[in-house]
Amino acid sequence: MSEPGGEGWGQSGNPTSVFAYEGHQGPEEGGMKNEGEMRKGEEEGQGKEEDEDYDSPPERQIVVGICSMMKKSKSKPMTQIMERLCKFEYITVVIFPEEVILNEPVDKWPLCDCLVSFHSKGTNERFPLDKAVEYANLRNPLLINDLNMQYYIQDRREVYRILQEEGIDLPRYAVLTRDPDRPEECNLVEGEDHVEVNGEVFPKPFVEKPVCAEDHNVYIYYPTSAGGGSQRLFRKIGSRSSVYSPESCVRKTGSYIYEEFMPTDGTDVKVYTVGPDYAHAEARKSPALDGKVERDSEGKEIRYPVMLTAMEKLVARKVCLAFKQTVCGFDLLRANGHSFVCDVNGFSFVKNSMKYYDDCAKVLGNMVMRELAPQFHIPWSIPMEAEDIPIVPTTSGTMMELRCVIAIIRHGDRTPKQKMKMEVRHPLFFELFDKYGGYKSGKLKLKKPKQLQEVLDIARLLLAELGQHTDCEIEEKKGKLEQLKTVLEMYGHFSGINRKVQLTYLPNGQPKASSEEEEGPKEGPSLLLVLKWGGELTPAGRVQAEELGRAFRCMYPGGQGDYAGFPGCGLLRLHSTYRHDLKIYASDEGRVQMTAAAFAKGLLALEGELTPILVQMVKSANMNGMLDSDSESLTDCQQRVKARLHEIMQKDQDFTEADYQKLAPTGSPSLVNSMKIIGNPVRTCDQVYTLIQRLTSQIRKRLEDPKSADLQLYHSETLELMLQRWSKLERDFRNKSGRYDISKIPDIYDCVKYDTQHNATLGLEDTLELFRLSRALADIVIPQEYGINKPEKMDIAQAYCLPLMKKIQLDLQRTHEDEAVNKLHPLWFRYSRGVMSPGRHVRTRLYFTSESHVHSLLSIFRYGGLLDEVKDQQWKQAMDYLSAVSELNYMTQIVIMLYEDNNKDPGSEERFHVELHFSPGVKSCEDEENVPLGFGFRPASAENQEKQTNQGSLEDLSQDEPDRALPLSELISIRRSPMIRNRKTGSMEVLSETSPGSSKGASYRLFPSCSRQSPEIKPTGLELFSMPAVKRFSVSFARHPTNGFEGCSMVPSIYPLETLHNSLSLKQVDEFLNAVCEDSSDAHAKTMKALSVLFDTSSQGYGQAHTYPPPKALSSSETPVRPPTHPLCLSSGPPSTVSSAGPSSPTSVNPSNPAIHFSFSE
Repeated sequence: MSEPGGEGWGQSGNPTSVFAYEGHQGPEEGGMKNEGEMRKGEEEGQGKEEDEDYDSPPERQIVVGICSMMKKSKSKPMTQIMERLCKFEYITVVIFPEEVILNEPVDKWPLCDCLVSFHSKGTNERFPLDKAVEYANLRNPLLINDLNMQYYIQDRREVYRILQEEGIDLPRYAVLTRDPDRPEECNLVEGEDHVEVNGEVFPKPFVEKPVCAEDHNVYIYYPTSAGGGSQRLFRKIGSRSSVYSPESCVRKTGSYIYEEFMPTDGTDVKVYTVGPDYAHAEARKSPALDGKVERDSEGKEIRYPVMLTAMEKLVARKVCLAFKQTVCGFDLLRANGHSFVCDVNGFSFVKNSMKYYDDCAKVLGNMVMRELAPQFHIPWSIPMEAEDIPIVPTTSGTMMELRCVIAIIRHGDRTPKQKMKMEVRHPLFFELFDKYGGYKSGKLKLKKPKQLQEVLDIARLLLAELGQHTDCEIEEKKGKLEQLKTVLEMYGHFSGINRKVQLTYLPNGQPKASSEEEEGPKEGPSLLLVLKWGGELTPAGRVQAEELGRAFRCMYPGGQGDYAGFPGCGLLRLHSTYRHDLKIYASDEGRVQMTAAAFAKGLLALEGELTPILVQMVKSANMNGMLDSDSESLTDCQQRVKARLHEIMQKDQDFTEADYQKLAPTGSPSLVNSMKIIGNPVRTCDQVYTLIQRLTSQIRKRLEDPKSADLQLYHSETLELMLQRWSKLERDFRNKSGRYDISKIPDIYDCVKYDTQHNATLGLEDTLELFRLSRALADIVIPQEYGINKPEKMDIAQAYCLPLMKKIQLDLQRTHEDEAVNKLHPLWFRYSRGVMSPGRHVRTRLYFTSESHVHSLLSIFRYGGLLDEVKDQQWKQAMDYLSAVSELNYMTQIVIMLYEDNNKDPGSEERFHVELHFSPGVKSCEDEENVPLGFGFRPASAENQEKQTNQGSLEDLSQDEPDRALPLSELISIRRSPMIRNRKTGSMEVLSETSPGSSKGASYRLFPSCSRQSPEIKPTGLELFSMPAVKRFSVSFARHPTNGFEGCSMVPSIYPLETLHNSLSLKQVDEFLNAVCEDSSDAHAKTMKALSVLFDTSSQGYGQAHTYPPPKALSSSETPVRPPTHPLCLSSGPPSTVSSAGPSSPTSVNPSNPAIHFSFSE
């Protein structure tokens, strides 16, 4: 585009004419008709004399008329653009007064050569589109936006029809037209989790839009598996654009379009065309996400310009031409690597973008001149468009730029998981198994409300039959059927997040395996029914996940500062501008999905319910083993390990030296300590069993007491349910022969941990002793179930983690190969504030999973041979620290960070630098003094310790230099911190604020606390749960308190990240991952099938995945993007929290393993 002052612009740079707000004529008494007839009269003569006196251009002006409601005509964008348009020498702008438009006949309207007119709703009246059409027919001006097409734009059905005819991608949809007199007569069938419109089925989530484009009450309905309900969108009122509602049923009156919901990762893209060859695009947070409108200091909605792909530019051209609207706004949804148009708004301008105002005026001015100047013999030539040359900032000194963050995170605090197994043979169960296709794989998982209702109906029927005929041949045990019925009737409604039933086909019945079986196995096929319930994320778990998400922002450049009242704004600004390529994955368990949603809420500063965030942000399909583990089908190695573990733990004698060798061959201090606490495993199990009996009798006494009969425990549990929980463990832990079922130890620890943390107010005796003993047993049983010696640990870990390892390898490789992510417009930083290198992006991949995957992944890093402990002191310290960690608690994190040094040769091994960090998650509620201390986040490496100068305090970082890259010296050195860890106050970790000068030698703790409140721990009795909270200091949280959480008894804080290693090369890590993945050819072959399904599947999460060609690798000749040495001026408004990932990046092939071709919409 030409700049002001070029051809077609007034030489002075000032407007050559003024607006005409009053009267019917413009400054030159109207304009000229298109036939080119010259007006005659006194005004014309006077004009000529004046022109000659002042040596001004010829008097003939092209008059551009603005015919719209006054609110639009006098809006800031219109004023800005028209002022710029007036800089064209021969253009004059006339604004039609609103009273003239509404009250005068069209022959009295001002004359013009070019008409800008569009339909809108005024304060009290609607724009009379019919009159504008009549005027255009009468005067025949050049129309910027066609008027007849504006009738179509007011009807969403017509908009979709035109889009479809033009071959423009739009979501799959169906139209439901209702007769207002007979609304019940329509082709709509509504199910629990879907609607059927005209025979077309739309599973939830789906969108319901009124057919009238003026009606902005668009509803999105969520599936019951994500919590159900709906998000109700509306025209912005104050700071809200939508609200969550528990209502799940569709509207029963009115006509609607039903369409497939597009998983856009929480972002809308608004596109604004000015003619077919110009489009400006902006990202904003989707109104469906949390309904809060992010506004700047002037109260305007925050949006960020983004670059359109070549395909999207073609779509913009098609929309502009199809609707004959030169100035046209439309909405794009970027989902699964495609862009879909979901709305066309007609005439609309960008707000608050000087670049757009410049461009729009130039494009419109040149368009008007091109069409009309030749007719009026006005000298004008088409200006040459300046080339968009991206200006690449350079740096001085070695800078490391964060390119990729990969985190594997365990879910948050949950209610105790409970399970009941029973063998069933009744024909009704076989019919159900057949109905849902169980015979195809021999297994069936039932989670949907309709399916669970069918299981409940069968249980009720069989119990009724049992009641009538005591001798009837129903083989299901009455007690278990009653438990099945009770569990399925809990809560009063079904949700797949709460409960599930699994059925497995047993061709010869179930062999007698567990102590629960009293009779011998019966002949013939049967089904093993496994009922699972509990295991829901608690309110405390939600708070933990959200706080960790908030703290996680500190990982990103500029994230330590406090910007416009927001901690971690470096990430938020990065994210808002589409330079943060974020994907969040979760296994299909409800607690894991909700943890991921809560984390996203904290990370991106979202508000409101988790359901909309879950549906839009979390890819939560069954990942075919990447994050899910089928605990029912254990590997041979795991079966052998469990058998050996049971054998050792059944000895009625103190552990001998040989037992230490058998059970702890790795010499892990945490294991050895637990074995010392236990001494004789059978005696310890006896103690645990006695303590459980005492506990159940205390609960029974409480139940008999009328005062506490209706006592509400944590998370709406009752004393009765608590008693059921413990009675079942009491029954299952010891069988009739007196042997203990070691597999119940994790469940016992789970229950007592939950009750000591959340139900301590009951004051039950001996719970802390039960906690201490069951924890010691669990600290042996849980980690050793994943392998006792190193080869077993690796074998089991590979069985769990191979797909995930491959995916991590791919994430690291693709960060530097793929440049095809959505970026800021390269020229925009001329106009921008607070955004630096527009070409740069950070890839974040978050994987939320359960304990099994975290244990397995850690085993691979520990025992897979990444580094030699003998040769590498930092790795040896890291391994010592890990072996001292006894439990991988809720919110355990393994974090991999990839940095790029733009000054190094692209082929050099030093170009990419990898760090490995770890946190054992939530702090446990006992003996914290025994917790191993790591070396902090990014500790000093030995060789750099002596060179160390004072790096300044953490406050130095709070200046929030935008997207500040980290110097290499800081990456592998201590960050001097204003916080010192003080371990003198009993078992409580206190972080005291000190001056920078006194903090020498202190480690920099990235997450000083992930909770606003942390209990003061006392070493005796139940006091530790009743003491007041201690104030904790933290950069992110001290100034931003949360409003607590209803029903949240206590939220333990989370251990800070500890650096395991901070000077790995990408080549080292890549070779290690290759070796691990190919180490066991059997495991590799076994996983190949799962991988091909995972990465070639056509349906992931709530949307579709597609295959793309490999990306163009960044050649060494291309100039790397570097951050500039000086910060640009910062924006004063708070950052937007738009979620973005845009089109999924194209896939690449791992050159070292050509057999695997990933084509998964990442």
